[in-house]
Amino acid sequence: MSDAATLAFADLQPEDILATLDDLGLRCDGRFLALNSYENRVYQIGIDEGPPIVTKFYRPRRWSDDAILEEHAFAQSLDEQEIPVVPPLEHEGATLHHAGHHRLAVYPCHGGRAPDLDNLELLRQLGRLVARIHLEGETSRFRHRPGIDIDSYGTESLEYLLENDFIAEDIRAAYESVAELVLDGVEASYERAGDVREIRLHGDFHPGNVLVREDQLHIVDLDDCRHGPAVQDLWMFLSGDRDEQTPQLQALLEGYTAFRLFDARELHLIEALRSLRIMHYAAWLARRRDDPAFRIAFPWFDSHRYWEEHVLALREQVALMQEAPLEWRDY
Repeated sequence: MSDAATLAFADLQPEDILATLDDLGLRCDGRFLALNSYENRVYQIGIDEGPPIVTKFYRPRRWSDDAILEEHAFAQSLDEQEIPVVPPLEHEGATLHHAGHHRLAVYPCHGGRAPDLDNLELLRQLGRLVARIHLEGETSRFRHRPGIDIDSYGTESLEYLLENDFIAEDIRAAYESVAELVLDGVEASYERAGDVREIRLHGDFHPGNVLVREDQLHIVDLDDCRHGPAVQDLWMFLSGDRDEQTPQLQALLEGYTAFRLFDARELHLIEALRSLRIMHYAAWLARRRDDPAFRIAFPWFDSHRYWEEHVLALREQVALMQEAPLEWRDY
């Protein structure tokens, strides 16, 4: 993508969005709501004849057209299996549209609330849905999307933060030291897990990407779908201490194993994947520091306190990766 595309994305205005949708034959009624998304620009738009729609304008340079189309194809294949994901709508046979420097997709709008992670029956339902996603995910491979691995999530994040001098000088040595310990711990966790299978995943499956409405669940935002171990789509629904996480894991896997086998060796990867996500998140914020939306949403980023807490979180992960994995009673 060109610099012009980056500038156009940063300066995206409501009139641009409405004019683009009008060109696609979607007559907007003036209702316009920016949704909680920082990587892309996502809006709920009212339509004259029909229910509201959601439109996503993709951030330039992040994914190629081929990678975006793989995301769309994956969502469509899941929808064909009657898995409650939200695939993009087609217009004239296409799901990815170009308007000037912009790339966008249009989705049906589904409302709902975040899931209650204390509801074990809901976790079993989520486990069943994840297993069904993975049954489809293991039928083929992505060609244009990367995996979740130590290099891209861990090593590259560490190098980016150090090379661009984000970290205060009095914290830098502590950060570099603990980050290296984290990467060592991640490698040791992968060695304990052995040769686990990597499949196509949702990739960013957390409570914010699940909508609950009465008894119906909808899974949204496959923007980060990648290859990785199956447990990647499960661990972000575990919260609290070990005693709290154990029954949550049990419920998730009771649902999961009703449809697909689960390799218990992957439990060694839970804290390793959490550690990589913490490192990747800090570098992600740093890479987006020049986006005005990020400055508003994350004003605390790059503060001295932020980096102190980040180093503390990494130290905790080093200790957690040295503990035994969560227990699962496989029936």
